[in-house]
Amino acid sequence: MKQQNLIKVVGPDSLDFLQGQLTNDLRELEPGVSVRCAWCNPKGRVICTMLVSMDEDGYSLLLPAELAEDVVKRLTMFRFRAKVELEIVAAPDSPDPSQLIRDGIPYIGHDQSEKFTAHMLNLDLLDAISFDKGCYTGQEVIARTHYKGASKRRTLRFASTQPVSVGDKVSDGSRDIGEVLNVSGTDLLAVVPIDKSDDALTVNGVKLTHHPLPYL
Repeated sequence: MKQQNLIKVVGPDSLDFLQGQLTNDLRELEPGVSVRCAWCNPKGRVICTMLVSMDEDGYSLLLPAELAEDVVKRLTMFRFRAKVELEIVAAPDSPDPSQLIRDGIPYIGHDQSEKFTAHMLNLDLLDAISFDKGCYTGQEVIARTHYKGASKRRTLRFASTQPVSVGDKVSDGSRDIGEVLNVSGTDLLAVVPIDKSDDALTVNGVKLTHHPLPYL
């Protein structure tokens, strides 16, 4: 797994600022506890996922280092008159990629940013979304998908007979139906239609075997 960074968000308006951007409800956050969140664009596509924790002077956002600088720049554009400061600092050790895949927790880097909706990444099943917190960027699209039950594609776990690569297309034999999201050895996560999960799927001719996730 690639290195991660912390974005420190401090200032008297930190909570209100983050509440208007992130998918989860930070009002329920307690010291020493982290919550999973996403930051989405107005179309409901996930820019990044993160773990958010509360500090004495604000909040810490743990996310991939490759996205940290761009996220700070883009968040700053939404700051307007809010009394908030953002700073990138060093982060703890990166998580085990194999464990993340077994747990069905997606890793969103540059190549995946803004390609998938929150429901495609199972963020509603990972308690990363609050559906009663009020408005935030992308909220309308996410809520509509949720209440209409319209999510036909999900992040699912597979094993491949040979290693494949992130971004490779998943085929059902006649056409491409999905994409490889994360890989560790021959274990992988891919975004595919739910009703195709147990079909004879391949990636570049390499056979996939569907494995259940702990929450799905």
